[in-house]
Amino acid sequence: MLSYTLKRIFQLIPVLLGMTFIVSMLIRAIPGNPAQVILGQQATAEAVQALTEKLGLDKPWYIQYIDYLKGILTGDLGESFRTHAPVVEEIWPYLAATVELAVFAMIIAIFIGINAGIVSAWFQNSWFDYIAMVLALVGVSMPIFWLGLLGQWGFALELNWLPTTGRESVRDPVNAITNFYIIDTIIQGEWGQLKEVIRHLILPGLSLATIPMAIIARMTRSSMLEVMRSDYIRTAKAKGQKMFFVIYKHALKNAFIPVLTIIGLQLGLLLGGAILTETIFAWPGIGRYIYDAIGFRDYPVIQSGILVVAFIFVMINLIVDLLYSFIDPRIKYD
Repeated sequence: MLSYTLKRIFQLIPVLLGMTFIVSMLIRAIPGNPAQVILGQQATAEAVQALTEKLGLDKPWYIQYIDYLKGILTGDLGESFRTHAPVVEEIWPYLAATVELAVFAMIIAIFIGINAGIVSAWFQNSWFDYIAMVLALVGVSMPIFWLGLLGQWGFALELNWLPTTGRESVRDPVNAITNFYIIDTIIQGEWGQLKEVIRHLILPGLSLATIPMAIIARMTRSSMLEVMRSDYIRTAKAKGQKMFFVIYKHALKNAFIPVLTIIGLQLGLLLGGAILTETIFAWPGIGRYIYDAIGFRDYPVIQSGILVVAFIFVMINLIVDLLYSFIDPRIKYD
């Protein structure tokens, strides 16, 4: 197991290097000089040239790329062109906000998706099966931005049940310790703030959970139907074991590997692809952080933000691969 894990980690290095190279090329293909964008259209040519040299943008692209790689090796992700703050310090609150939102959304998606898939397989061709699969199809097809706007209109504006934007109450802000607001409020015993944080999470979390919930439900149903036709399931039922025990003890465990794969992929996608949800709900996550940086041609922020998201994505895939052997002892990593 250890040798396999180390081998996989070393295999990730060229993947991340290739990603940084591609991103570096793409962002420099964006029209516009970052110095000009920062100073504005009224800036003089001399001022733009001076800032260009200060930021190191007058160097050849390959020199800039090599300097960036040298910084990564020492733990330096660069300095934001716009705020002049180190990216390694500035990025954490945004990353924590996205992780908190993505994990909250995945908990909803996993709980509802897996159980809906199980019940659909258990009562195949029943009214519940048809309704669940139709809703899953609608969930996969529904644009997140439309669902988010619909949720804001219905639950925030019309019913006034939930807030429309942000992570916290403006009148009672959270004292950030870890920047995971749920954890911070629990540590400090601020139960009123905890309630507000969860209320702010519900709408964006449900919007973000819709697509992975639908995919997990469909995959769980498909995998469970295949497993439930197996001989050992028929044997367990013939022995008189309760159907609930057969489903959740025997069938689900053997059907869970493809579902786990989908969960890992969807969690990685949520961490990197929540930009629409974060924009609609004014959520200060890493997606909006990178999006705003693109507008200012802030190369260090764009490169480092995407690098962090890509690293998390590949590490989630590695963890999922390692979990296979715990779920199914027949799988060995030698």
